Amino acid sequence: MKPLNFAILKHFTKVEDACAEDVIEALKGQYGDFKALNKKEVLNAMMTAEANGLIEESKLEMDKSGELKIYYRAHQEGADAINKYIKD
Repeated sequence: MKPLNFAILKHFTKVEDACAEDVIEALKGQYGDFKALNKKEVLNAMMTAEANGLIEESKLEMDKSGELKIYYRAHQEGADAINKYIKD
């Protein structure tokens, strides 16, 4: 099993874009017992990946409760770097 942050990054190479809730839903089957699989920590991992140039914001939405959802996507260069260093 990959470290959780690696799994989060790898997820972005397999989807068009995703928000923190999407990532949590996709990974909860394998990583559901991890304390760090929560919105705050996943969003932090996503923002770190963005700061490192691996992913970028793709869109913003408001959910039903009025909370902002930030979607990210892996651009081609970022996806290539992720796939180079994190193997399936």
